[in-house]
Amino acid sequence: MNRIRLPALLVLLLAALAAGAGQPRPAPLPRDSVYQLPLPLTDQAGRRYDWRTLRGKPRVVSMFYASCRYVCPLIVDSGKAVEKALTPAQRERIGIVLISMDPARDDPAALKSVADKRRLDPARWVLAAPPAAQVRRVAGVLGIRYRQLADGEFNHTSALVLLDADGRVLARSEQVGTVLDPDFVAAVRRAATPPSPTPHGVPR
Repeated sequence: MNRIRLPALLVLLLAALAAGAGQPRPAPLPRDSVYQLPLPLTDQAGRRYDWRTLRGKPRVVSMFYASCRYVCPLIVDSGKAVEKALTPAQRERIGIVLISMDPARDDPAALKSVADKRRLDPARWVLAAPPAAQVRRVAGVLGIRYRQLADGEFNHTSALVLLDADGRVLARSEQVGTVLDPDFVAAVRRAATPPSPTPHGVPR
């Protein structure tokens, strides 16, 4: 009997499909998740991905632009103040994401320059730019207003938005700088604290 020989590429594809067949699929996103918006990002390391890959841990998200000399440094100060207000264990459970409203100028080198100068830990901080056509959309889902001026600078609202692990908005603050809104800090602490087990080992 003649044996049928499958092309090597087809064999590899079938093996990959078989391996993935038993893998659990991620749960559907909640309807009110900001991650319902498909958003390609390019971060300070030049990596490209959809922001839905940030799902899985709470995040403090804001918008900024790298060349800003006034308000945006205060937004970075806010993120650093949030970190300082957390315990080391809580800090490991929270990510901070700054999304550029100026992708024409905020390439990975510009974003990395900010991260390096401000000593932002890449294990927790993501500085990233979306495509220009998507800036208005992401600003809309985060509730941030902005307007580009004739000189290339931006007028914009400054807000910190706390997302849960599935991208739902838990809290919001427009108080930026080193002195934070205590209610916002409390919300971040709650999000960064794992549920305590009951006496029978079942999370509350």
